[in-house]
Amino acid sequence: MAVESLRFQTIEALKNSSKGQLKYYKDWAEKGEDPLAGCNVSPSLSPQSEIILKRLSSRVSRQNLSLPSPTRDASPAQSEASLGFHAVPQSLESPASPCTPPPPSSSTGNDTSKEDDKNNAPEPNVDFSPVPASSPPPTISLLSPKATQMAGFIRMCEENQRAQAKAQLNLRQELQVRMMAAVASRESEQLKRYEELMELKQRQEHQSMMDMIEKETQESLGRQEKLKEEQQKRIKILNLRMREAEQQRLREAELERQRQADGRERLRTLNAIQEEVLQLNQLLEPATSTQTAPTTDHASYITRGNQLCSQVSEVVRATVGGDFPSMEDMSVVERALQEMRSLVRALQEEKAQAEERRKKEQMEEEERRKQAEMQAQQEAQKKSAALSKAKAKKQGLQTNADDCTMKFYKDLQDASNQCAQFIEDINNTKDMQTKKLRMELQKAATIPVSQISSTSGSKLREVFDKLDKLLSGRPLVSGGRSISVSQHPQALNYVSYKLAEKFVKQGEEEVASHHEAAFPIAVVASGIWELHPKVGELFLAHLHKKCPYSVPYYPAMKEGTLLEDYQRKLGYRVDAAGVEAQDSFLKRMSGMIRLYAAIIQLRWPHGNKQVPHPHSLNHAWRWLAQMLNMEPLAEVTATLLFDFLEVCGYALMNQYQGQFWKLLFLLKEDYFPRIEAITSTDQMGAVIRLKQFLEDSLRSKRILPPKGHLDPGFWRS
Repeated sequence: MAVESLRFQTIEALKNSSKGQLKYYKDWAEKGEDPLAGCNVSPSLSPQSEIILKRLSSRVSRQNLSLPSPTRDASPAQSEASLGFHAVPQSLESPASPCTPPPPSSSTGNDTSKEDDKNNAPEPNVDFSPVPASSPPPTISLLSPKATQMAGFIRMCEENQRAQAKAQLNLRQELQVRMMAAVASRESEQLKRYEELMELKQRQEHQSMMDMIEKETQESLGRQEKLKEEQQKRIKILNLRMREAEQQRLREAELERQRQADGRERLRTLNAIQEEVLQLNQLLEPATSTQTAPTTDHASYITRGNQLCSQVSEVVRATVGGDFPSMEDMSVVERALQEMRSLVRALQEEKAQAEERRKKEQMEEEERRKQAEMQAQQEAQKKSAALSKAKAKKQGLQTNADDCTMKFYKDLQDASNQCAQFIEDINNTKDMQTKKLRMELQKAATIPVSQISSTSGSKLREVFDKLDKLLSGRPLVSGGRSISVSQHPQALNYVSYKLAEKFVKQGEEEVASHHEAAFPIAVVASGIWELHPKVGELFLAHLHKKCPYSVPYYPAMKEGTLLEDYQRKLGYRVDAAGVEAQDSFLKRMSGMIRLYAAIIQLRWPHGNKQVPHPHSLNHAWRWLAQMLNMEPLAEVTATLLFDFLEVCGYALMNQYQGQFWKLLFLLKEDYFPRIEAITSTDQMGAVIRLKQFLEDSLRSKRILPPKGHLDPGFWRS
């Protein structure tokens, strides 16, 4: 509490001090006024000095009036002094007296003006009225030297004051002008800065706008590029899907074609099995000349045979609507066929045994009575045997081909072996470049052959042009690279060898599975053979080596020859698993013979018609005649004769006409019984097909064109 009381006492003392009584105005700084301006003003006479001088002058005048008039011999100095003293009051009484302080300047504040007005205010007891002008001045005025000096000082003070006021006014005016100029300059600079700032803002806004537009443009371009890339990706994906769909469609079409071909092959096999089953069933029927009524055992055979025929017929009826038999159906009918064959063999064995017993009984009963007759019969048999031997010798059937055919066969094999020796450098090379060239040449020669189909003539011509270009030494683009047979000395031999080998392989595989494929392959091979004969010679050499029956030639087994080597000479495939099955062997031989028969009769339609066929129909007649001059082979001869006549019979009929029918008649009447004589009951399928073909052809005197034959409209597609 003591401290707080002291604090308030101190504040109260400060208020009551001289400095605490001072007045401060807050608007001095705002108005730009200087609170000390009054202290710096030079000293000047107060307005009261004029009153004092007036009083002094009035006193002097009164004293002078009371004094006696001066004498004439008064000194001029005194008169001058008096005159001079008198001049002072007049000057002081003038309205524009220099001793009058100047009006306050505009730069001072309101408070300062008020203080000056208070100081300059007239005293209440002093009379400030001027001396009337009507009163004449005194004629004699005597001033003391001190008054005169005071008047001079006053005059000097007025002059100094006037000069100082003028200098201050000029200085103030200059300051005002400078200040105005500075203010104008500052305002101008500020205006310029403001304009520059506005221009800068405009430029910045413009630049930001341009940057934004550029950024949006870049983003738009980026989006466009991204959309373009996405579109390209979608296009690629769509193209890839389209290619995949097309490939899938082609695969499905190929599978469907394969399925159709397999189905047709199974259907043909089914028909052949049904025909064979029906024929075998006829063998189960008792002969009317030997037995009027079947026995109990024989009836069981007949019943079972009829059941098997019905079973096969049910499978056949299921295919009448256009469906193909399934593998299960084929297995069913094959089992039925095997069982039917077993029944026939069992019945024939029983018949043979019964016949032997019957003959034995008859011979025992008639042995005594017919001894003479038997002697006569033996003599007749001897004569008959002699006649049959003479007839067989006259027919001249051979076991081997004639010398001319064998010479042609050996010449072709020598040419093929020589070509194989020439290309050993390419086959056994270790040089990577040569290996790469070999692979490309092999692809260029074999891939087009694999692409041969009967879809259209234009595609077939593309394949032919590729092969012709390759064999002619012209550059061919294969696998994205240009290749030519001129890149290696033995390249042409290598391509010819591989191409001929591929044609034979197509007959061995493709034609064996699809008989209609023989014609498009054959027409390309025939055209290549016509333009490049070496390929045709190598084709025959490969064909004769894989299928000696195309010569025709039946290799004989020599002493010291291994069984496997002899089977390879016959055309069988022999590997670690063993010898090829008979059905597979006959199927391959059939495919190669069909291809050979198609080549003989076909020509490339766009070739030179003036040039004769390199291997024309006369070779077909030679092959057929040579086959009929050789002893038949079980199942092989019948299969090959049927395949050859089915493909080439129509062309031979048109070419040789009457001679051809004589040849068919000879085949049916004289040669076909020989085939039947050496064929067992389980090998009768091919024999039955050949017999049916011969009977139908001779009965109708015509042969239909083979299936798959290329008509003229094919080449316009």
